[in-house]
Amino acid sequence: MQTSVDIEALNQQIKIESAFVERLRAETSKVIVGQPIMFDRLLLGLLTKGHVLLEGLPGLAKTLAIKTLASAINAQFSRIQFTPDLLPADIVGTMIYNPQQNEFTVRKGPIFSNFILADEINRAPAKVQSALLEAMQERQVTIGKESFKLTEPFLVLATQNPIEQEGTYPLPEAQIDRFMLKVKIGYPNQEEEREIVRRNLGVSDFGKIGQVVTTDEILKARETVRKVYMDEKIEQYILDIVFATRDPKSYGLNDLVPLITFGGSPRASINLALASKAKAFMERRGFVIPEDVRSICYDVLRHRIGLSYEAEAEEITQEDIIRQILDTVEVP
Repeated sequence: MQTSVDIEALNQQIKIESAFVERLRAETSKVIVGQPIMFDRLLLGLLTKGHVLLEGLPGLAKTLAIKTLASAINAQFSRIQFTPDLLPADIVGTMIYNPQQNEFTVRKGPIFSNFILADEINRAPAKVQSALLEAMQERQVTIGKESFKLTEPFLVLATQNPIEQEGTYPLPEAQIDRFMLKVKIGYPNQEEEREIVRRNLGVSDFGKIGQVVTTDEILKARETVRKVYMDEKIEQYILDIVFATRDPKSYGLNDLVPLITFGGSPRASINLALASKAKAFMERRGFVIPEDVRSICYDVLRHRIGLSYEAEAEEITQEDIIRQILDTVEVP
């Protein structure tokens, strides 16, 4: 167990090492108006080696937010526009015949970057999706007989449009589980939209972003995030939340039993714990509090709960179920 002296020292260390979070927020706010949750979740994924799936209507700055974050960090950025005719080789690369040397050489694909924006991931067929998801999980790519490690930090940020389902290939539950977070993006309010319009109609240097963080700082911060102190009571709280999605009856949530077909896997518990630590780090704290868990819970669990036909018929969403679980499970 860590002593109070250890936690105090850890607090001081994190206050110093997390200073770049404010620099990043300040720099990206030059371009992104509002959407603080979206930016925080992107940064949280970066700090935990977790990939992020963004779901929202067109024109809500999903692509712009990802590109802006990459510009503020001294990192490589690749955008892949997913289409039905895309091939796995278009993502990972392929072998090219060189007639001068009479041999095949490797041509690496856009996956060899730090930030990968997989735009409209549900537009590509299953073969292409699985090629990307394998790279996400293994953090390496095999081309021909050679395997190549992907450079760190490596982060896949995928977007999907929730309204157009015609001609799409929805991600299977087993594959969508590989994303640490699924973030839903909403419309800005009137004041934010007024500012967006003014900026886009204003000065010509709008959108210029400076590099305020290095990849080394990010990699160092990842190590520190794992040192953030988590009390056993917080651990138990996380387990209770996840287990309530699997066996709601044991937690007195009998009305949820017919609504859930499957709950969160152990990956949900791992990701919820790690995301809570990263949230504490971003708040410049050396320890996790219940509010860290509650604030990130929806994004970690919403794509890991299966709804029954009865739930869909009654228009009950994963958010409704998570909200009921959080209202019921005892907070430490």
